[in-house]
Amino acid sequence: MIQIPSDLHPDLVPLVFLLGDWAGAGVTDFPGAEKANFGQEVSFTHDGRDFLEYHSHTWVLDSEGNKVKPLESESGFWRIGKDRKVEVVMVRDDGVVEVWYGELADKKPQIDIATDAVARTAASGPYSGGKRLYGYVKSDLMWVGEKQTPEVPLRPYMSAQLKKVVSPEDVADMARNLPDMPDDGIAFFK
Repeated sequence: MIQIPSDLHPDLVPLVFLLGDWAGAGVTDFPGAEKANFGQEVSFTHDGRDFLEYHSHTWVLDSEGNKVKPLESESGFWRIGKDRKVEVVMVRDDGVVEVWYGELADKKPQIDIATDAVARTAASGPYSGGKRLYGYVKSDLMWVGEKQTPEVPLRPYMSAQLKKVVSPEDVADMARNLPDMPDDGIAFFK
């Protein structure tokens, strides 16, 4: 269930499905890089102003699902206008800064964004833009990313399925708000 925090800036209500801590796994595959499974932790937070703060960390996983090495980290800020237009400013650990524009789908929690501007440091690899699709599907946050370089046309390179992370405080709140249940628990399902 999606809850709207009382201190959330009113403009951000359409993006409320993103809020929270998420964790999961995905796959990455792009020419010139090793295909790999990866783990990911994502956080969308707010402080009452008109943007969401975003942090993502990914790491390569071995065949048993153990962390092998860091993959990518990125941070940024997400905003939405009254016309459902989304803008994102993002910086990545490889020396890339991006401005993304897109929109929130009509009547469903799905965001489609594409790069409008890309700046790179001398140390970053070749990169000229990308697209991303984020969606809230059956309580999971799913996303797919596409990228292009001067040598490789726009193509999918990463995708993941993330589950909401529940904190001990969340569990305590759930326990306090449980409905009265019969002692044996079975009658509740009848």
